[in-house]
Amino acid sequence: MVPPYTFMGQLMKLEDIISHEEKLYKILEIYMSTYPVLNSYLFRFSPLGYLGEGIIMLNQNGIVYINEIRDDIRTLPIIYSSILERKAKYCTGLEYLKQTSSKYIVTSSVNSMVVFPICYSSTVIGYICTNEFTKDAVIDEEILSSLTQFGRLAGKYMEKTNRKEDSQVLSKRELEVMRKISWGESTKEMAELMDISELTVKQYVKSAMKKLGAHNRSHAVGELLRRGIIS
Repeated sequence: MVPPYTFMGQLMKLEDIISHEEKLYKILEIYMSTYPVLNSYLFRFSPLGYLGEGIIMLNQNGIVYINEIRDDIRTLPIIYSSILERKAKYCTGLEYLKQTSSKYIVTSSVNSMVVFPICYSSTVIGYICTNEFTKDAVIDEEILSSLTQFGRLAGKYMEKTNRKEDSQVLSKRELEVMRKISWGESTKEMAELMDISELTVKQYVKSAMKKLGAHNRSHAVGELLRRGIIS
């Protein structure tokens, strides 16, 4: 098993990085230097429609943007179960064919996948997939447990290190409400969790949309994702 302290110090350095894209790249770089993997696909996750959206892929040749990949993760059992259980999962051989789609089978030599969620508190905000491994790599329960921990720490430091200028876009409460919307929480749920009225929640949403120049809630969340204010 890879001890948490092996990557904890490296993830802590995310606090010093200003660029959102650079943070994402750094997470994948740390992951690939720590585990026996040859590529890494990073996705954001929205519980609205169980949508997984590609962000970047990193391999030995560099970075590839994968914004064109969009999946209903309910059609991909290994990813769906990983997100539901908030644990790293691995499949190989026939199970790989059953639990993924043809778009993830890029060559005949690709027949395994590991996936683990990136979590902020108890909420899954994204996930990382790998389908190419180093020679003689062994993905056992200890490695999977370590990957689960890696995803939790990565999520913690991603949310902890929002850019300073982000606070100039929305107020703390407006940002909190919009982040909860991106997680799929309803107005009623937000009001109860934040101990405010539903009317106040709606006012925060309305003011946030106005500041962002958004036409609706989905447009506002999309704009925050595009700017890297939420992930």
